[in-house]
Amino acid sequence: MTRIFTMRATSRPTFVFVHGGSSNSRAWGPLQNELALRGHRSHAVDLPGHGDLADSPAAYYRQPQDLTALATAASPMTGVTLQDNVRHVVATLRRLTAWGPAVLVGNSLGGLTISAVANAVPELLDRVVYLSALCLSDPAMLTEPWDVVDDNLLDAVAARISVPIVSNPGVVRLNWRSAHTDPALFAEVKAAVMADSTDHQFRLLLDSLDPDENHSVLEPGALVRADGWGRVPHTYVRLSADRSTTPAVQDYMIRAADALTPHNPFEVHTLPTSHVGYFSRPRLFAELLTGLV
Repeated sequence: MTRIFTMRATSRPTFVFVHGGSSNSRAWGPLQNELALRGHRSHAVDLPGHGDLADSPAAYYRQPQDLTALATAASPMTGVTLQDNVRHVVATLRRLTAWGPAVLVGNSLGGLTISAVANAVPELLDRVVYLSALCLSDPAMLTEPWDVVDDNLLDAVAARISVPIVSNPGVVRLNWRSAHTDPALFAEVKAAVMADSTDHQFRLLLDSLDPDENHSVLEPGALVRADGWGRVPHTYVRLSADRSTTPAVQDYMIRAADALTPHNPFEVHTLPTSHVGYFSRPRLFAELLTGLV
C-alpha cells in the first residue's frame, strides 16, 4: 500500500541566525540544540566568506603557525560587501518562509546585516532580534564619535592578535588561535569575549572562529530605516556582562533607534551574560527566544 505524505507549513516560526565578525554558523550550535529540545526549528547561515563558504588560509590552522605565510595568504573576504550578505540571507529567508514565519536573530557585527535585510524584505519577517548586536539608526553613527563611554576590552585584544595582510589591507585578519599558546593572551581574549565560560568552552569557540572580516559592511546601507525595518517588531537583548559591546553602547543604540521609530520601539530584555553567551549559556537564550514567539 502506498502512503502519501504532505508537507504543511507550520505556524511556529523558524529562527534564522546571523553570526558576528570572525564567526560563522558553528557558533550557534549549542543554542540550536536547545531550541530543538523545545520543538523549535532554526537555521544558522554562513555569510559569504565565512564558515563553509570560505577558503580560509591554511596557515591559520597549521601548528606551529607560519606567521609570514599567514600575512601573505589570500583572503576569502576580498570584495565581499554588505549587499552580498543581504542577498544571501534574503535567498535563505525566501526558502524558509515557504514553510512558515521567520524570526531573524543577529549578534555583534551581524546586526548590520539583519538591519539591512529587514529594510529590504520586512514582509518576510515576523521579528528581528539583536543579541548585543550593532544597530545603527543615524548617519552620524558612521562618521562621528558616539556620545557614550565605551570601556570595552575587545579593541585592545584585536590590536594584539591583528595580522596585517600584505595582499589586501582592507580585510582585518585576527589570529584568534595564537591565544592557545599564550596563557596570558588566552585569559585576556576570554575576558573580552566570553568570560562566563569554562576554559574548555572557550577553546571550542576559539577553534570555530574564522580569521578574516571585511569591515566595509559599516556603510550607509546598514542604517535601519523607518519605512523598512521600522515596520517589523524588533527586540534588543541586552547582555549585561558584555565586555565587547558594553551595556552603555547597547543602550545608546537602543535609544537612537527608538527615536527613529517611537511608534515601534525596541522590546528590551536583559540577560546576565558575555558577548557570546549564547554559546556558553544557551538555555538562557533559548528560554528568552521561545518566549518571544
